[in-house]
Order: sequence, then structure tokens, then C-alpha cells
Amino acid sequence: MEDDARIIDRNPLPAGIDGRLAAQLTFIAEADRLKTVLRASPLAAADRRENDAEHSWHLALMVLLLSEYADEPIDVGHAMRLVIIHDLVEIYAGDSPVFDAAAVLDQREREESAAERLFALLPADQAREIRELWDEFESGATPEARFGKAMDRLEPMLLNWLNEGGTWRMPGATVERVRAREAGVVAAATTLGVVTDAFITHGLRNGWIRPEPGTEPA
Repeated sequence: MEDDARIIDRNPLPAGIDGRLAAQLTFIAEADRLKTVLRASPLAAADRRENDAEHSWHLALMVLLLSEYADEPIDVGHAMRLVIIHDLVEIYAGDSPVFDAAAVLDQREREESAAERLFALLPADQAREIRELWDEFESGATPEARFGKAMDRLEPMLLNWLNEGGTWRMPGATVERVRAREAGVVAAATTLGVVTDAFITHGLRNGWIRPEPGTEPA
């Protein structure tokens, strides 16, 4: 970001609003920035890239519709909360395309710093709650976090398939790296892993995914 100004500072809230509510509205206003953070993934329905807010909404929808394929029982509502929260830090940290080696070098440090700054806008109890949700997703230590991460891998794979390559055509993408991303789906939803395997196998044959040097697609 270019400066430390909050969106709410452009047109401050009217006087007299309760302090807790004012803090919550300030955070919600700042979250509007998520709509401006572009990801590498192209949309299937329009000739442009998706933004983080669209991505988070799509993940929530996927959790709702595909939860029956989770390998472990999950609390769907909790998993939806995790995926809605997980990319908020990119408001300040920016997106880090997985096939761009330079972009992911300091990703964790940028996102930790962004989490401290962003969540501090909320009342203390909600700041702790949202930070705990973010940490849970990042750690992948619960069934809900693991399934949320699976959706986070599946969604761009579906968009890439629908776009005949998408980010699979980035210079840093090879079939081995694409397979590494697929592993996050397989680890939490074996049935959905069958789908991602088909995406990759046929994407490789179609020339949408680069084979490893010295190999040819089967």
C-alpha cells in the first residue's frame, strides 16, 4: 500500500457512534480493499483476473456445496468462516502467485505483518477471534482448515481448466509444481482428488501444462 491511511479516514463516521461499532465499521470499510487485490487466476466468465473478494466468496460456496466430499467430518459453518477470513491479510500484503518464485520468498513475513496491522482495527475480542481463525487456516491443523485449503487449491485449478491453462502457463509452472498444489486437495478430499488428477492429466496432454524438462506427456 502507498500509505497508512484507512479508507474510513476519507470520510469519517458521524459523531456519536458507539466505539465498538465504530471499530467494526472501520474494519468492514477497510475490507473493501480486498475487492481491489487481483490474483493471477483468470475468471471463467469474463476476460479479466479474479480479485481476492471474489475468490473468497467462491471458496465459501464450494465449502457449502462440496463438504460431503471431505474425508473427515467438518463443521461447514466454521470452514466457511475460515475461507472468508484467510485472504484478508492480502489487503496489505498483496497476492503471492504460487508459480512466481520471487513473489513467495517473503510471503509469510508480509502476511504476518499485515495480520497484525489489519486485525488490530477490530475490538480486542474480535481481533483475537479473527486472528485465531486466520492462524487456524494457515496451520491446516483442523479438519475444517484442511478442507478449506483443499478448496483454495481446487478453485484455481477449475479456473485454469476452464481457461485452457490459465496460471498453468506461467513460466514457473511445470507439471511437478502443479501436482504439488494438487496434493492439498487429495489430502483432505480423496474424491475431489480424482477430479484434479483428470484436470492435470488432460491439461498436460493438451499442452496447457509444461512437462518436466526431458520428459514428454504420456
